[in-house]
Amino acid sequence: MADMTALPLQEFMVSLDSTSLPKILQVCSGVYFQGSIYELSGSEVCFSTGDLIKVTATELISVCCEDLSNNEKFELPISHTGLFKVVPEEMPYSTVEEMVSLRPLSLDSCLPFTFTSHSKITLGNFTLGAGRALTMISIERCQGVGEQVRCRVHGQQGASAEVYIPLSARGEFFECESEECFTLRQIMSSPELRSRRFRFINTTKCERPLVLSPVYQVHAIMNLRKNMVKFPSSLEVDVVDVTERCKDVNFVTPFSLVEVHAQADDSLPTMVEILEGPETRTMFKSSWVQQLRKDGRLIFHKKGKTAMVLVSSLKTRKAQQYYLVSQQYGGRFRRRPREFNSVYEVYIAAMQAPGLKVSVTRNCEEVEEEGLPALSVGDQLEVVRWDRMELPRESSMGQKQSVEALLCRHLQEPEDDDEEEDEKAKQEEKEEIFMPLYMQGHFMEVLKDSKKYKLSDLGKEFSLPLDVKVVSRDTKLETDPLMGFSCVRIEGAFLESTILASFPDSPDHCFEIPVQWLSMSVSFTKDPLPWPKDEPPKCHVDTITEVSDAFFYEYHKRGNSDEAPPPRPPKRNVSSSVTLKKSKSSTKSAKGDKSKHQKNKNIPTKQFSDLTLNKKRPPAPPPPAIDEPPAVLPRKASGPEVPTGKALPNTYVKMEEQKKVALDADVDSDHDYEIVDDTLVAMMKAAQENVMFY
Repeated sequence: MADMTALPLQEFMVSLDSTSLPKILQVCSGVYFQGSIYELSGSEVCFSTGDLIKVTATELISVCCEDLSNNEKFELPISHTGLFKVVPEEMPYSTVEEMVSLRPLSLDSCLPFTFTSHSKITLGNFTLGAGRALTMISIERCQGVGEQVRCRVHGQQGASAEVYIPLSARGEFFECESEECFTLRQIMSSPELRSRRFRFINTTKCERPLVLSPVYQVHAIMNLRKNMVKFPSSLEVDVVDVTERCKDVNFVTPFSLVEVHAQADDSLPTMVEILEGPETRTMFKSSWVQQLRKDGRLIFHKKGKTAMVLVSSLKTRKAQQYYLVSQQYGGRFRRRPREFNSVYEVYIAAMQAPGLKVSVTRNCEEVEEEGLPALSVGDQLEVVRWDRMELPRESSMGQKQSVEALLCRHLQEPEDDDEEEDEKAKQEEKEEIFMPLYMQGHFMEVLKDSKKYKLSDLGKEFSLPLDVKVVSRDTKLETDPLMGFSCVRIEGAFLESTILASFPDSPDHCFEIPVQWLSMSVSFTKDPLPWPKDEPPKCHVDTITEVSDAFFYEYHKRGNSDEAPPPRPPKRNVSSSVTLKKSKSSTKSAKGDKSKHQKNKNIPTKQFSDLTLNKKRPPAPPPPAIDEPPAVLPRKASGPEVPTGKALPNTYVKMEEQKKVALDADVDSDHDYEIVDDTLVAMMKAAQENVMFY
């Protein structure tokens, strides 16, 4: 078969007629028999043996010039402005007709041209000598003679004459170099000129004969390639034309879900094949995600925009759960009070819902230095406005510090007094307090709303986030997972690009795929849809999709990238704190000096208070030398009642008077240890005895 001949890619593209496109080529063994990778203008092209390439178009980008004398090659851009002359052929023509028929351009455009004859030409009674230059002017048809060429003969001293030479005249005819010049575009646009040799004019770059061949940018389609592949025809690979054999081959084009959503509306519904399923750790936890496997089939019904909300369960001992809920959800909600763990959270909620009222759920102690007020459980506060407050302490520069705060009105609880109804008037006199935004606390929203809302109504009437409870389930769902929670939080609402899809075995059970959040690739197939023509099934759409915590964090990461962090408490003034500590210590020392002037009977207690662990204790004195062990006396008999005012010494063991050990002080010694005298030892023993007695 002619189309099974392997050719270099460049040779095949030069001989290719652009009107015969498209062509299907197969990469065969050659220099790159295992594969080749090219990086061309930022586009990576990879060919492997056996790959099919469907050539759809070609674009001339440059010209390859080959020097015939040394086989060197170089390329010139197609926009090169240099001119070229045709190099005459070295082989002679046997007839005038052959010479005329092989002209590089059409006969009308190449005339006049000059040639010579290396043999004599006899024309009737007129003979032309060998080597005479003849200029062909035109071709004329003479009646009874046939076609002849009208030529001008150049004689000596500029003389010339015209002769008619039949096209059938035989001899050895050689071309003479023509003065006509051509550009690269002119040469490449003519198949006859591309077959000739050329040389540069008015340049010293290369005076030797050159063979010019076009280099094309090939536009092709490859299997499983998303975009059009572009590569130059000069790649050193061998190809085979398999157009006839592979004309029924379908070249698969992969699409991401985002690209499918960008297709025309009339491209759906259709059957698609999953080329690459989603990642193992996907952001979705619904059952349909587990069925999205490679080589599986899906039905894409339609594409569009869907309003959704992100719902989360409250933090409990169990792991939190998150759901994407379509606004087509048919359940009913009732508002639940929100909990806040800081004044800043109350401030954010008050910005979205003016007039917010909260109740304190945990006591807060007053810290005057930081401007923190005292709050008790059950206190009700109404947010008035954002303001600034001055702290009692001064900054390190001696200036008053001002911080952001929330001005709240302290609401008085009504008293149960039937006799006076004027207590309501007293409630109007409400105390106002400042709470710094950095203050930590525990608050709960005060609500008096028992109305049931649709999901779409909640988004219109209230700001998010919002705590709600599902009080009536969506009857269109087999199981409503939101019914099992005592409270859920609507984190936010957004408009998402979705594709309504289903599986072929249950085409009416549909689910919405958010294209921005699920990464997978599919290809369109020609498989028929599993329902009669123009009779699509009625779709039952799952309005709740469970998602993972990764989706929750990514959602907040995208939505709150520019949100300012909560305020930080002001830095403590170290100098003022030190001054405060010094004043306290000086007060204590003054009290201590005053107590020295008073009589203190508990001298051992005073001595023990000085021996604290906060001070550097002196080393223990050496043990006294005892020659004999103490004698044991009989148990003390019960006697008269001992007065409680004084403690008697222990009489169980007779203590001998300790011998004093004289220690000669070493004047030259370096140590400065304090030596405990016998008086202090006696006081310590007495204190121990008092303790043991009690």
